[in-house]
Formats: sequence, structure tokens, C-alpha cells
Amino acid sequence: MSRYRGPRLRVVRRLGELPGLSRKSPRRAYPPGQHGQARKKRSEYAVRLEEKQKLRFNYGLSERQLLRYVRKARRAAGSTGQVLLQMLEMRLDNTVFRMGMAPTIPGARQLVNHGHVMVNGRVVDIASYQCRPGEVISIRNNDRSRKLLEQNLQFPGLAHLPSHLEFDKNKMEGKVNSVIEREWVALQVNELLVVEYYSRQA
Repeated sequence: MSRYRGPRLRVVRRLGELPGLSRKSPRRAYPPGQHGQARKKRSEYAVRLEEKQKLRFNYGLSERQLLRYVRKARRAAGSTGQVLLQMLEMRLDNTVFRMGMAPTIPGARQLVNHGHVMVNGRVVDIASYQCRPGEVISIRNNDRSRKLLEQNLQFPGLAHLPSHLEFDKNKMEGKVNSVIEREWVALQVNELLVVEYYSRQA
């Protein structure tokens, strides 16, 4: 299953707030569809599936990509759920979004894919690139890139810069100081349920 490109607010209505996917908030508080207002008792599987879908849609991943991240997180030391969230948060597209350089993660991915973003002075156009502590993230030094960033900085996606990042608006560059801590993850998600969901298939 490839990355989702359909209506974003429909997903937000179904799964709740997804800060990386859309800045808009839906007018209707109930899920979309003919039976959206009907109150159904959800099964344990449905609850786990929903948490998994939150991660997929918020970070803009395909099912195969997310499964790969889960397997990688399993092999790493520490809590699988926490390592999974850290890996997703340290992606280049998400880091660009969290620095306020783009209004959403899809917007940040576009900046990266089109070669506007540099890491340690070199253009990196791979959105899934894993940022490491000490790396400097900046915008390419040309008029088109700078104009794009100036527009984006007027409407940042999230109000607060996480503690592991710093960003200088004048220089148009930021730095990754450390790996993100759990409390700075903006998405409301229960990562343990995601790990349980995949425990049967990963």
C-alpha cells in the first residue's frame, strides 16, 4: 500500500488530531461516513489498528516502511515503542517540520525531495534520512529556496520548538542537539499498542 494522498481532513476526523498531516481542524467532531455518528464498541484489534494508522498517516509512511521501522526498533536496545517514535521523529522531513521550516510533514518532504534542504552543508534529498545529534540543517543558498522558507516561517506548523532542536531564523539554519525525548513528541499516540499490533506479523 503506497503513501496516502487523499483528503487529509477525512483522516483527521477518523483518527483525531494529526499535527504532521494537516494544520486544519475539522468542523465536524465525529468520524466521516454514513455511520460516523453511530457509537460502536471497538474491538481490541480496532484500537491497535487505529494507533498504528495514526503513526502511518502523521509521518506519511507506507505500510511497508512502517513495518521496516518496527523491525529495526525491535533490534535496537531499549523500549521498542520509544525507539520507534524516536526513529520516526528523527527523519529529515519531520525534523524540517519541527524546526518550523514547513507547515506540515508533506510540505517538509517536498522541500527535501526538491533539493532545498542541506545537512552539514551538503544537499540531502532523501526524506527518510536519519538526523543525528550535532548535524546542522539549513536551506540551500539560492533565491528560490530562501523565498520558500521565508513564506513557510510565517506560518509554522507547531508553536513550540522541541528541546532537542535549535533554529536561527536569521541564518535560516537549525541544529540537532540530541535525540528527541518522549514528552516532546507532538502526536498523541500509544506506541505500545502499535508494537502489539505488529507483534503478530513482524
